[in-house]
Amino acid sequence: MLTYPLSGSSSELVLNVLTMVLTRGKPLDRAYSEHFSGLTLNPSEQARITQVTGDILRRLNLYCFLVDIKPEEFDRLGSKLLNGWHVFHGLDLPKMQYSLQIEQAAFSANLEQAKTDPVLWDGCPEWLEIIGQAQLGDKWPAERAALAEQPKRYLRVNELKCNRESLIERLKKEGVTAVVVSDVASAIEVTSDSALFRTDAFKDGWFEQQDAGSQLVADAVGAKPGMRVVDACAGAGGKTLHIAAQMQGKGRLLAMDVEQWKLDNLKTRAKRAGAHNVETRIIASSKTIKRLKLSADRVLLDVPCSGLGVLKRNPDSKWRDTPERLPVLVELQKHILQSYCRMVKVGGMLIYATCSIMPEENRHQIDAFLAENPQFTLIEDENILVSERGFDGFYLAKMERIAE
Repeated sequence: MLTYPLSGSSSELVLNVLTMVLTRGKPLDRAYSEHFSGLTLNPSEQARITQVTGDILRRLNLYCFLVDIKPEEFDRLGSKLLNGWHVFHGLDLPKMQYSLQIEQAAFSANLEQAKTDPVLWDGCPEWLEIIGQAQLGDKWPAERAALAEQPKRYLRVNELKCNRESLIERLKKEGVTAVVVSDVASAIEVTSDSALFRTDAFKDGWFEQQDAGSQLVADAVGAKPGMRVVDACAGAGGKTLHIAAQMQGKGRLLAMDVEQWKLDNLKTRAKRAGAHNVETRIIASSKTIKRLKLSADRVLLDVPCSGLGVLKRNPDSKWRDTPERLPVLVELQKHILQSYCRMVKVGGMLIYATCSIMPEENRHQIDAFLAENPQFTLIEDENILVSERGFDGFYLAKMERIAE
């Protein structure tokens, strides 16, 4: 975290991004994109802006409590919240054009009270505390605290073009320092505030920015050269490209999604990565799935989920309508499992994954699926918990089709 205050201009950028997220409902990544576009910020200054913005959103209710404002008042009182953040971290107040001051005695009293409330201290909204306690029990407090921490920056080495050692060495020459992640074969951790996407290494397709936990999901697919593999919820294709590297560009890798713009982005990324065996296909109807019946050696279902394992990376999700969406997502996951499993051939593997840490979306789904589908058997499953690994939280289950 920062050891000196934000500049006035950086403070204004933080306020503008937070206003877009909290009052206009924009996703955080889109707010960053809109505000950083066209600016030539120093990489370290941009990193400071994202660090402060992310920390405020991870513990928004705590900082609001400390300065006696409500999140919905941010449009009017945002400078007071940002000043409170600086006071909390023992920093001088930033110099802003319009700035609401902090009542020090009230702040100190609120701080002492907040220290007695671990739920508030971890920046956890009430709805999330209820779900976490109900589904994770004794494990929840550690997960709650871990989700309030700043995420690390991980890269996946593109083994179609290089290895970890050569990537680290090339990045070093471009002013980026990184270290090997010992327990994830394809991952390195970036330890400097560097503009990764301005590097020639990125432009040449040597890496993708991808959390180490996410990389473990693609590892579980275990794709081999010459296989027929389907990534059926491919999105923009981070795991697709990882699988392509596993396949060494040999075999057929079909990336599918219901949104064409995501597949278009994937095509651009695949070209940069040299993943020439990637084919994209829009899921226009159930017929798209039926045509691929019993055809795939591997099918990855990285299904739509609550994202409750990646809250430290996407902290704005804490303050959205996740409680209302969760039952809808659970039903969608059931539908995808039941429908898309038809693509797996006998002897092939079905890999189910989410970026959630909640059993309702994870093992409960698998147990229900296996009870209704005896033609599949569970090989293994894994909970990648935030507090235990330090990565984002994920779940994966690997199943084999043993009969038609």
